[in-house]
Amino acid sequence: MADPTDITGEPAHVTLERIIQLGFGGDRERYDQFIDALRAVIPPDVCVIVRGSAVTGQRWADGAPFDADGPGTSDLDLTLVGGGMVKFFESFYIPGLHSVPLSEDHPDASPTFAPLRRALCKIAGRPVNIQATADLVQYARDVTMNQPYCVVIDRHDEKADAAAPPE
Repeated sequence: MADPTDITGEPAHVTLERIIQLGFGGDRERYDQFIDALRAVIPPDVCVIVRGSAVTGQRWADGAPFDADGPGTSDLDLTLVGGGMVKFFESFYIPGLHSVPLSEDHPDASPTFAPLRRALCKIAGRPVNIQATADLVQYARDVTMNQPYCVVIDRHDEKADAAAPPE
């Protein structure tokens, strides 16, 4: 994946702080609880990114600020990258490669991740959308679309760890 700093023009920690401020009311403990809930079910070969208005601070469609319609009205957009996560989805933009988001608009997109979505919505106090994409699609989005995102859980490559010399 591209370095998100190249896309947002700011260090990743600045983008992450904005996500915590906007999406979690500045409550780092609630954000950590959210990440822990994700880590409990997401395999180590999956990267989790946040996209959308929580990253940029404004809606793409009309430029309105995050939560312009009131507290808790803007959603958090998560993408699960790699690790075969698309096999847990039933609705796609690109079959087998890029799912529709499990969301209020597509509540049946992934019965597997529906309980996780409910838990994340409760923790965040706002809608959370979960989408899955293949590495190839994420790479193409990085190269062609230049869409801002923030990595909130980086993949843990056990093969690379096994090949690394001991410290």
